[in-house]
Amino acid sequence: MPTIVTIGKIKIQIYADDHNPPHFHVLSGDDEALVSIQDLQIFRGQLRRRDFDTAIEWARAHREELEHEWNRLNA
Repeated sequence: MPTIVTIGKIKIQIYADDHNPPHFHVLSGDDEALVSIQDLQIFRGQLRRRDFDTAIEWARAHREELEHEWNRLNA
């Protein structure tokens, strides 16, 4: 489960051989959420609003990188 980036206490990870839809995991303290790469919406789990906003701000700027890593790890 490679960590793509760590932003303060927030980790964004993409797991190898993971299920669809293409997504990334956001971990922050005891919270975890799965976020769709396509629409940047949580489809499982939960995050504090501030942590979600931070993760999504990064993801918007790095969506191409997220798509590339998803495809590389989930061929």
